[in-house]
Amino acid sequence: MEDTVLIVDDDEAVRTMLYKVIRSNGLAAESAASAEQALVRLEKRSYDLMLLDVNMPGMDGFQLVQRLRRQGNQIPIILISGRQEDYDTLYGLDIGADDYVTKPFNPVVLGAKVKALIRRSKAARFGGSTVITAGPFRYDTVTLRFYKDNQEIPLSSKENAMMRLFIDNVNRIFSKDMLYSLVWGEAVIDENAIMVYVNRLRQKIEDNPSKPRYIQTVRGLGYRFVV
Repeated sequence: MEDTVLIVDDDEAVRTMLYKVIRSNGLAAESAASAEQALVRLEKRSYDLMLLDVNMPGMDGFQLVQRLRRQGNQIPIILISGRQEDYDTLYGLDIGADDYVTKPFNPVVLGAKVKALIRRSKAARFGGSTVITAGPFRYDTVTLRFYKDNQEIPLSSKENAMMRLFIDNVNRIFSKDMLYSLVWGEAVIDENAIMVYVNRLRQKIEDNPSKPRYIQTVRGLGYRFVV
């Protein structure tokens, strides 16, 4: 059975666009035009994740998150909003949302966030392994420790976040703006920072950093982790 995402937004055009993003990532999707409609749907079935608009007439997204968490509903929730103030982001996470994405957003990045959150949620619910393995590499998602050939490789926080992204998406090409958005959480890209951290990772994990085998540069597109 396909993982299913519930899209909650009062704007039909946004719902249609989000539906396409979800379907393009191999997931099923259903939608609701209000928080009230979402509650009705949630009474009838469970979903693997909710994409929830903050600004809606009637009950807004923040209020829906609070209501669901009070009821004990732990569905993974990504809030989507045009509000870009840090306060709104912190408030949304504090009341129980799992992530907060501001508009405009990169559809590819959003799709990656959705799949990663569903994967983590399922592992937590069903006691799945917290260890990701790929080739000679192993990454423990609980302890945040990274290994090559069973030898631990110490990573800084940014190196850790980038390596987790790579090992979670083997063979996927990430553009520089996607990497910066996912690792740094910022829209304004610093290409030099990306190159610095890619080179640091190569120094740590490659047999020959000058001829990288694992973190490959895809000319004109970005980087890809290959094992």
